[in-house]
Amino acid sequence: MIERKAMKPEDVPPPPPTEEKPFVETLHGVEVADPYRWLEDSDDEQVKAWVDAQNRRTRKILDGIENREALAERVSALLAVRVTGPPVPRQGRIFFQRREPDEQQSVLFVREGLDGEERVLVDPNPLLEDGTASLDWWHPSRDGKRLAYGISEAGSEMATLHVLDVDTGQGLGDRIPYARHSSVAWEPDNAAFYYTRYPAPGDVPAGDETYFSRVYHHRLGEDPAGDPLVFGEGREKTDIPGVALSPNGRWLVVNVHRSGASRTEVFLKDLSSDEGFRPLVEGEDAIAQAVPRDDAIYLLTNLDAPRYRFLEIDPGRPERGNWREILPEGENVLQGARVVGEKVVALYLENALSVLRVHPLDGGEGVPVSLPGPGSVMGISAEHDGDEFFFPFTSFNHPLSVYRVGLQDLESRLFDEMKVPLDPGAFEVEQVWVTSKDGTRVSMYVGKKKGLVPDGNRPVLLTGYGGFNISLTPSFSPLLALWMEAGGVFGLPNLRGGAEYGEAWHRAGMLEKKQNVFDDFLAAGDWFVDQGWTKPERMAASGGSNGGTLVGAALTQRPDLFRTILCDVPVLDMLRYHHFLLAKYWIGEYGDPDDPDHFTFLHAYSPYHRVEEGTSYPAVFVATAESDSRVDPMHARKMAAKLQKASTSGRPVLFWEERRAGHGIGTPLKKRIETITDRVAFALWGVGQRWEG
Repeated sequence: MIERKAMKPEDVPPPPPTEEKPFVETLHGVEVADPYRWLEDSDDEQVKAWVDAQNRRTRKILDGIENREALAERVSALLAVRVTGPPVPRQGRIFFQRREPDEQQSVLFVREGLDGEERVLVDPNPLLEDGTASLDWWHPSRDGKRLAYGISEAGSEMATLHVLDVDTGQGLGDRIPYARHSSVAWEPDNAAFYYTRYPAPGDVPAGDETYFSRVYHHRLGEDPAGDPLVFGEGREKTDIPGVALSPNGRWLVVNVHRSGASRTEVFLKDLSSDEGFRPLVEGEDAIAQAVPRDDAIYLLTNLDAPRYRFLEIDPGRPERGNWREILPEGENVLQGARVVGEKVVALYLENALSVLRVHPLDGGEGVPVSLPGPGSVMGISAEHDGDEFFFPFTSFNHPLSVYRVGLQDLESRLFDEMKVPLDPGAFEVEQVWVTSKDGTRVSMYVGKKKGLVPDGNRPVLLTGYGGFNISLTPSFSPLLALWMEAGGVFGLPNLRGGAEYGEAWHRAGMLEKKQNVFDDFLAAGDWFVDQGWTKPERMAASGGSNGGTLVGAALTQRPDLFRTILCDVPVLDMLRYHHFLLAKYWIGEYGDPDDPDHFTFLHAYSPYHRVEEGTSYPAVFVATAESDSRVDPMHARKMAAKLQKASTSGRPVLFWEERRAGHGIGTPLKKRIETITDRVAFALWGVGQRWEG
């Protein structure tokens, strides 16, 4: 038997040729070349042929990586396990999602009490043969007798709203299209609900179908085409409203997220009167989230409190001078707060680690709730008048588990857990501090096999996000677990632009300060070299979506620091991003390329425009998905084409466009296994590390 010689990254066949079509435009007095603009048109036959040719080459190379089959088996072992999501209690019933090892998508169950009979309510698995029908969201009524839920296909996220009778398990026939991420608030008698949806094609100018989310009122059995508009008329098309209704059905609250993630407005309507909506928070450069109860509105906000505070508002006297502060701003970020019975369950972030405390409703010191270890609480679910709450917990070496806590004893009891064939004691994670370019100290998690020490040659994987007020805290990741199993070290820095240290931390990494995010990330990479862990030839970086922007900037600003880049569903053309799909929502975070001042800082770092001919670039795997309804595939196509032409390193630039898939939501299990296998195989291969599993 002849043993096949392993292919090195430098020995891969060249990419198929990509035509350059000269195009130059002048933007704010600057000439900008865009020779691959023709790759923006997904419907063009030449573009389709280009994608097919690139996919064939990529598939051939990835399938030929040494030991890929063994790696795929290990990925399957980590992912094909039972996974239970956080339960939602409703008057003795418990709703929760669960996916069994042989299922592509999670199934929604209802259980009669904690230990009672459980039955299937919604199973998307049989709906499509390829497993791409997914249950995107669901909202049970307060008494647990009705359920509204959304089903989408192929990762599109544009769900259709359905209604189900929980007692019988039968659908009620109501179907409302264009219900992407719909917010639903049931009326007390379950005969109607308030909800959000997007416009039908033709109701707005072409290309605006992913904007103009509005609040409507639907009565069961009636034609949704006639549902009255309740809120949103005349507002900005990039507003995203969410609805909540008090248990007695009197107080309707609309929380409106404005462009970007830094502003929210809150409006209140008394449904017992003919008065319109009253603003609780309007025109403020702040985030606020209100939840109505029968006699109070509870507000979590960073208004005048960058690390957030929690307040009570009398709906009959909602003027700001009458607000009562329950939990004032403290040293740590108040990430969430929930009134349960006569208590406030509060979730804090302390140096990017979760801390859970239960406070009296009138404020005061909180009692800590024991957690399984250092890690992340992924939310709190409870009934407002209940005597218990649930929370999901995870960490780098602790797969997702769900716990139940009674308010009387505050003991954490296991509800269900994800059992993964992984020895958590085999790994260790520490938090270190990195000094960024401007002197700012940035925390970073470093994970590895227990006992592993620096030798100057360890494979290192650096990953991050840094934007949109999103925190990256410890969570179980098959990709990171596999990297550690392969003898690698990972780093996850808490970059500016995130929410780990409050709104000031977020704002220090947005708009004209976005370069701070990239500087933080590059400083984290330099730390691994300076501390003797590795060298650039052994360092990889990974990021997706806004994290794809991050690694795109990293590879163009410091191509010498990395040997391999994983760039998933990325935003890379910062001068044209706002013309595609729903990207106008991001202007508040990134900036407006049509504004000359914003153009200056966007053009300065735009990864696509910073690719320079004759540069020795790392090996790069740029991936996108044809049904992505958030980030247009044009970013990945244009970047891959430009890098393939420009790089002189001889290392491969691979492009992959996944069929019948989107931005990540609703991805079936088999595609997740393939995706993670490809990413880990390419990253290890690129830094010269062999998978030994």
